[in-house]
Amino acid sequence: MDLDRTAARLGVPVAEVERVHLLAGDLPSAPLPAKADAPAILTRLAVRPEDAAEIMAGWPDPDSPLWTPELRWLLDRSIALVRADLGGHGWLPPGPELPRDRGLAWRHLYVYAYLALVDVVRGYHRDHGIAEAVTWTSLADLGRNLAIDRRMHREGWPVMQSWLSLHARGSIYELGRLQYHPGDTTIGLHIAESGPLTPEAVSASLDEARAFFPRHFPDQHYTAFTCGSWLLDPQLLDYLPEDSNIIRFQQRFELEPYEEPEGLDADVEVLRFVFRSLTTPLDQLPRDTVLQRAAVDHLQAGRHWRWRRGSFPI
Repeated sequence: MDLDRTAARLGVPVAEVERVHLLAGDLPSAPLPAKADAPAILTRLAVRPEDAAEIMAGWPDPDSPLWTPELRWLLDRSIALVRADLGGHGWLPPGPELPRDRGLAWRHLYVYAYLALVDVVRGYHRDHGIAEAVTWTSLADLGRNLAIDRRMHREGWPVMQSWLSLHARGSIYELGRLQYHPGDTTIGLHIAESGPLTPEAVSASLDEARAFFPRHFPDQHYTAFTCGSWLLDPQLLDYLPEDSNIIRFQQRFELEPYEEPEGLDADVEVLRFVFRSLTTPLDQLPRDTVLQRAAVDHLQAGRHWRWRRGSFPI
């Protein structure tokens, strides 16, 4: 395997190819579902028709001219890399960020890896007695993220491809309004784009999680719910009413002392989640909601948002 040539043909740094080669080695991959079954699976994963059409058109058939040997190698080794960490909960990029404008195989390579792992992670869920409804609801974050990436004009995928590797390893569970990411002794909370963050919906989800994890992971002992997000930034109190859903969500947490997060820019994350755009000039962003106006006014005033971490006992 000539890693330098593979990297050159993929248009990515050789260090990224070396990383995949090192982590995946000769570990077993997993096959994609039969192409005839794929449309039904994509529907269950909440993939919208326009995205499903692209995925089917770029399908890695054995004789497809869209798939170079380098792309086929990367797909196979990315599947193996993620499968080897089944049950793992760390951040795991499945491979290098590809130049997605080069074609459908390039654009959706990590979607095909995800599809190959659906049966693997379903088996992991079954082994833990998890209901199929929870499995499919959790895995359907694929469709949600593809739709958001389309709205973002393909700006969002580099983060999403790593985020979705958590689902493919059995490390994200969507229970009502919140998503749960179990770690060693704590459970991280994530907030999907799925409706109002009302206190009632949050409390119901937390109650569901309090029953779910002891039932399905009895050998684990979790002590606290945690969250890391710009949504926990106390500066939001300068703009939002105290009875707003976001502020009431904040009030559940005891914040850790602030530390500048390495490799994460809270201003960028606010743009990502509030506006679903990373490149639109501030003066062209919508100002339709209190939160949108707060985000823009804060940045235009030369201030910066902060990524804060907090927790509360389970």
